Amino acid sequence: MAATDSPGSPGALRSPGPKGSAGRPARPVNWAVRAVAGRVSFYFFVALVTVFFALPLTWLVLAPFEAHPTFVAGLSQPTLSNFATIFDDPGVLVSLRNSLILALATMVVVVACAAFAAYALSRVRIAGRDIMLYVLLLFSSVVSGSAAMVPLFLLVFDLHLINSLTGVILVLAGGLLPAAIFILKDFMDSVPTSYEESARVFGASPFQILRDIVSPLVRPGLAVIAVWAIVQVWGNFLIPFILLRSSSLTPGAVEIYSFYTSGGSVNLALISTFSLIYTIPVVVMYLFVQKRYGFRFHGGIKR
Repeated sequence: MAATDSPGSPGALRSPGPKGSAGRPARPVNWAVRAVAGRVSFYFFVALVTVFFALPLTWLVLAPFEAHPTFVAGLSQPTLSNFATIFDDPGVLVSLRNSLILALATMVVVVACAAFAAYALSRVRIAGRDIMLYVLLLFSSVVSGSAAMVPLFLLVFDLHLINSLTGVILVLAGGLLPAAIFILKDFMDSVPTSYEESARVFGASPFQILRDIVSPLVRPGLAVIAVWAIVQVWGNFLIPFILLRSSSLTPGAVEIYSFYTSGGSVNLALISTFSLIYTIPVVVMYLFVQKRYGFRFHGGIKR
């Protein structure tokens, strides 16, 4: 008579678990359902975020071509009269010119000063160098333009630069420099010092090394700083609004405020048209720089 395993016998402990119809261990039934549900949820979230960002942009593109735009994106009565009305206003062209002057002048100051400072900090060993960079970046982020506006206004007033584009350029450049130096220093660190040593052997000065050796290798970094500075200045409202008094010096970011009435209502046709015109230069510049100075890596050097 064959012996049977009792509940406490070793054979009972080695008894196989549940098996499927083919003798293999049974797999969870809902694993495929959960995988499909997770993928569907992910794509639904991506589609929702895309729609959330695409709807305002769609309205911005379509509203200038609508005779009587509302907050609903559409083209029920296409027209170009809004552009004619905008360009008939002499203050619009003047404001675009002022914005261009402020953006380009600030960009030149920021890129030039950041290049010299970042190169010096990258090559010269100074005690507390990294701490100083982080402190500058921290204060430039925490102490925003609105928090520092009173001392900045008093400083500009004492320098007799109120109602002057020069004063606005200096204030904007000073606020952008800490972050620009911090970003550009990483690009300077990526340039091998052997290139500079070879140039010194042939009698190159530090300025020639920076201009002819280092700057061409960190052009993507300079382009990043340039684009970032222009974008920051292009959309800045508070500093020009407080420091400039004359309407002939008003930039576009402040001129857009004129499309609001004294009661706070807005002319959607004009403000959407001006916003589209004001956005196009920055978008075109970004696409050009991205195509011209896209990031690539050659031999460990960021180019």
